[in-house]
Amino acid sequence: MTDMNTHNQTGLYWFRHDLRLHDQPALDALAEQCDKLICLYTVDPEWFSPTPYGTTSIGRHRQQFLFETLDSLNTQLQSQNQLLHVVVGRPVETIQALIKQHQVSIVGIGEYQGFYERQQVQQIQQLNKNLKLISAHNASLFTPESLPFSLENMPDSFTPFRKKVEKYSTPEEIPSPVSFLPPPPVLARTDWEALPLQRGTISAFQGGEEAALKQLHYYLFDSGQVSVYKETRNGLDGWDYSSKFSAWLAHGALSPRQVYSELKRYEREHIENDSTYWLYFELLWREFFYWQQAKHGRNWFRQTGIKGRIPENTPNPHIIKQWQQGQTDNPYVNACMTQLNATGYMSNRGRQWVASYFVNELAQDWRYGAAYFEQQLIDYDVGANWGNWQYLAGVGSDPRGQRQFNLAKQAQMYDPHGEFLALWGEGESSVA
Repeated sequence: MTDMNTHNQTGLYWFRHDLRLHDQPALDALAEQCDKLICLYTVDPEWFSPTPYGTTSIGRHRQQFLFETLDSLNTQLQSQNQLLHVVVGRPVETIQALIKQHQVSIVGIGEYQGFYERQQVQQIQQLNKNLKLISAHNASLFTPESLPFSLENMPDSFTPFRKKVEKYSTPEEIPSPVSFLPPPPVLARTDWEALPLQRGTISAFQGGEEAALKQLHYYLFDSGQVSVYKETRNGLDGWDYSSKFSAWLAHGALSPRQVYSELKRYEREHIENDSTYWLYFELLWREFFYWQQAKHGRNWFRQTGIKGRIPENTPNPHIIKQWQQGQTDNPYVNACMTQLNATGYMSNRGRQWVASYFVNELAQDWRYGAAYFEQQLIDYDVGANWGNWQYLAGVGSDPRGQRQFNLAKQAQMYDPHGEFLALWGEGESSVA
């Protein structure tokens, strides 16, 4: 609904890590204050440029998942007489051009605590002193105001964070659905085939909000697998041993508050046990790293991590390449890396194995491993990925310091019959 004060105002909503229509408080608030709306997503060319670690920011598996997610969002928007305007270009420059071209007076965003994402929003504000910015938290269970501590005083280890949050905080309620407005009539439609995103890989993961909500319902209500999650979560291969929500959460096709809401409904209607709690426990791990990156800023990416300690290692390109290609002296590390390169996914247990091996056995700089995961993983999340790598490397949030796994013992525990090794342990993997 608009009034006389909002007549002829054009708004722009910048989709980033929230590629969905549910749980969108800033988008809803923006729609109340304008009568034309641009829905924007930017594909940053920097994603495809080499990083200092010899990788790119996004590999072929995540590119396909992202394309599917954007296509799905556009289809949903078209059903609401809108469209998703996808531009290949640097985000700040792209938004500046649209503000000028369409006389945009209000911009809406979902808050995101990644260091570079926050920098970009600050740059837009600095360049447009009179621009109204509407923002809301839609990528987290909690807001800074609902946490039982300030970000500056947030615990740097998970257990005290979890205990305080469980005692004092409740996830935010999901807002009502968005009411959509039309785009400006002169807005160009996206040439989808021209987007520099690779397609054609075979994946068990289908991008988009519809697929996300389907998997949420399947895992909780159709299969009931959540009721045994604590017992199955350390599986190495297959679909039902874990929720698989991470890929959709990472792209924002699924809201963590939506997961929590449906989990509570499952507990009310079916069963509440240690396994259903453990899914919430894992959501809290995600939440912990999400806010930790906000607290520590650039240190999230520094070799010294949040502890300021310099690990003793010297990057060796040959050793790093062998690890990437699954050609090390450890067959389980090789199997996990082969699986990652072939599918864009690896189990949580496998991720701990290969990270521990990279840091402890190969004595390599943890950032090279984190950057490779960033490139390869469909479910890459800047908070969880870099936070977990710091944790394993002894420069992050682990109070015990550097962790080292006995991989032979781990393999006996989690692959006693050698089934995972038989499936993924043969042949060379493709790095892309």
